[in-house]
Amino acid sequence: MFKAIVNAETLGAALDAVGVLVDECKVHLEEEGLRIRAVDPANVGMVDMELDASAFESYEADGELVGVNLARLEDIASMADSGQLVQMELDEETRKLHIQIDGLEYTLALIDPDSIREEPDIPDLDLPAEIVLEGRNIDRAVTAADMVSDHIALGVDETDELFYVDAEGDTDDVHFELGQEDLISLTPGPAHSLFSLDYLKDMNKAIPKDTEVTVELGEEFPVKMHFEIAEGQGHVTFMLAPRIQSQ
Repeated sequence: MFKAIVNAETLGAALDAVGVLVDECKVHLEEEGLRIRAVDPANVGMVDMELDASAFESYEADGELVGVNLARLEDIASMADSGQLVQMELDEETRKLHIQIDGLEYTLALIDPDSIREEPDIPDLDLPAEIVLEGRNIDRAVTAADMVSDHIALGVDETDELFYVDAEGDTDDVHFELGQEDLISLTPGPAHSLFSLDYLKDMNKAIPKDTEVTVELGEEFPVKMHFEIAEGQGHVTFMLAPRIQSQ
């Protein structure tokens, strides 16, 4: 059983966070809210997204697991104007999702969850450095790095207590740093890792520019990025594996 009414912007933010990495996913429709965890086909990027029942105008669910084509669901949600409500109801006999938006009715065929790849376990990493900054600063760093390279180094200078981003191209380089005064908070620790810029660009698309983002880093470890959506009633964690640098 699943019936819900949700603001189109709230639904869009939740779907975008997952859709930047995968085209289809398993959706847990639990009593407390909606939960998705997925890893991209190359096992490089991972997302864990939770949207609490309180983020919905109304919400009823009893633990169903469904498979969803995210691209199609995002297309449907994008047809709603800002502030419009999206009504969703699962037909348990046909295993289809009925969606209504202001007179528009759409019936979305669901996917057998068993045909979708297994959900990943989130590794329990105790990363030494933690940076809290505004989403717009991640956007600046990613945009600048993209001008010169296809990979990006994220790190922390423990001596000067700053967070830095480096990108080295064939001819041009980019260096971007943020000190304590530019950050919301910084817990210094040994941290420097290289990442694929393509993945960070995709994740950046889903990060609101005006939100607080917590970044956890280590030395040649994955980066974890957490932020809230839906006015704090939803939460997203991205994790990205590093590109190991040859000595």
